[in-house]
Amino acid sequence: MASSSSGRRAYDRRAQYGAFAAYVVAITGVIAGLLSAIIWMVDPVGFSNLRMVVAEATAPVGRVINAGTSSVSAVDDNIAAWWNAGSQNRQLRQELTAARRELIRARGLEAENRQLQQLLGLTRGDVRPVAIGRLLSTSATSTHRYAILDAGFADGVRTGQPVRAAAGLIGRTLEVGPSVSRIQLITDRKNVVPARRGRDGLAVVVSGRGDDLLEVRPLNAAGNPLKVGDVLLASGVGGLYQPRTPVALVVQLTHDGALARPMADPWRADAVIVEPASAANLDEPPPPTEQSPEAGNGGGATP
Repeated sequence: MASSSSGRRAYDRRAQYGAFAAYVVAITGVIAGLLSAIIWMVDPVGFSNLRMVVAEATAPVGRVINAGTSSVSAVDDNIAAWWNAGSQNRQLRQELTAARRELIRARGLEAENRQLQQLLGLTRGDVRPVAIGRLLSTSATSTHRYAILDAGFADGVRTGQPVRAAAGLIGRTLEVGPSVSRIQLITDRKNVVPARRGRDGLAVVVSGRGDDLLEVRPLNAAGNPLKVGDVLLASGVGGLYQPRTPVALVVQLTHDGALARPMADPWRADAVIVEPASAANLDEPPPPTEQSPEAGNGGGATP
């Protein structure tokens, strides 16, 4: 019982102290307000100075409060940024991947358009291209050099037609299907191209070796008149390859001729042109000959 009564008295004492402090603060505030009003009415300049002193005294407290508020706001922004960083990074990676795909696609289309423009610039008024296609594959690891073209009989391609790229001659059509054709490259061992030297018309024969080079032999010439750097053009002899088509560039001399590198690389020539043979199409039969009236009447003897 003594302990409970002493605790009650301590609680009452604290309550009294609290009420007394509240009264003191209230009375102090009233007195300060009255003094401020009196000073403002009696001496406005002094009141302004007093107000500035109070502002200076309370400025550090305001700075601390503002700094705390800014820190809390910054922490909140950082937490929000960290929370959204994962989704934003994922979206940026997806956009970057899509941009890279578009860039690669644009560069591929640009290179393809450049090749097509070069091919279209090769068309002459006297030679109309039969078809324009792509090389689907080449047999670069075999001594028999062939390529597959994605143009066939339905596109107007026939057997024995020259095939060229923008840089020069590729080969000739060997077998023709409905939609694809088999091309014998000029580097094949069985392929021979009659040609001439570009600067003076020296007649040469260019034949394949089964590798990346061509063998060049001059015709009706004493010694070896060839030089490194000579440009060889198709002569059109034989009625197959169109005249003045670039064929090869001499890169090395031999005891009886030279070795040359093809002007057009099948590995890099995606788009090619199929041209008609310089003399006639080999697959088309000749037109029927007109018979004389005497032959149509039984072929009697002429009077």
